[in-house]
Amino acid sequence: MFARITGIGSFLPGQAVSNDDLARRGIETSDEWITSRTGISFRHLAEDGQTASDLGLEASRRALVAAGLEASDVDLIIVATSTPDFIFPSTACLLQSKLGNHGATAFDVQAVCSGFVYALTIADKFIRSGSHKRALVVGSEVFSRILDWSDRATCVLFGDGAGAVVVEASERPGILSTALHADGAHHGILSVPGSICRGQVTGDPFLRMDGQAVFKFAVRVLAEVGEECCKAAGIPSSDLDWVIPHQANTRILEATARRMKLPMDKVIVTVDRHGNTSAASIPLALDEAVRDQRIQAGQKVLLEGVGGGFTWGAVLFEF
Repeated sequence: MFARITGIGSFLPGQAVSNDDLARRGIETSDEWITSRTGISFRHLAEDGQTASDLGLEASRRALVAAGLEASDVDLIIVATSTPDFIFPSTACLLQSKLGNHGATAFDVQAVCSGFVYALTIADKFIRSGSHKRALVVGSEVFSRILDWSDRATCVLFGDGAGAVVVEASERPGILSTALHADGAHHGILSVPGSICRGQVTGDPFLRMDGQAVFKFAVRVLAEVGEECCKAAGIPSSDLDWVIPHQANTRILEATARRMKLPMDKVIVTVDRHGNTSAASIPLALDEAVRDQRIQAGQKVLLEGVGGGFTWGAVLFEF
């Protein structure tokens, strides 16, 4: 038994917010400063009251339509998010309620920007084991809620959004290989070092990042895990039709492609218009590339993510 992606959907809240819009809001920055360092020109920001489960609901509905399924057909729901609606219940359970699904296994995965790759890998294992038949895998984030808007080095990088895929049991190969890794020794270079204790915020509730350290680490492990996935599937990386890395910034995407000896015209890039949407970035980019027909049936696609923890991983599948 294999697992195949049969439906994809995504959702971006509100209107696109440009770099100039951020400058007009009082952030000490400029379009030239942001684009020259990150390649980001736009991002989307959730409205007040819009939650990760709200964004995930819209993406999930679109993925289910694309798969020709109803929410009741799904027996597994996994949501990858670092910005859950509540401490508990899980965002997956809240999404399940909004979809009107009753009885499916539902839980969250917290692996930050690698979250979608982690969640998709878990769904693959569930389906290949025979315990479940149809999974809804969602990456949904409202990172705007954990940004320090006075820190121009971080607040201009991120955006909000959601992406979802339906994964079904099939006799035909779909997901060909997966690889997951983590090393908590690097937790200090990207984190939100705060928590809730007795009703009060303790520590720092905002995202903090050592940009240079993250860049070096990300490029190395993305290239390594991509090659690992290709080797496990028995194909050279040159046989890949498309690579969809986590959309952090264009410099990381370009450096990863060089390290894997792949041309940039094989790399799907959406960070310029979406910003870094963490666990949502890979499914958002995947949905766009399928909808505009760059990704065609039978092509081999590599998804790879790296995020705080530090976590990293990849999924290689045939569309």
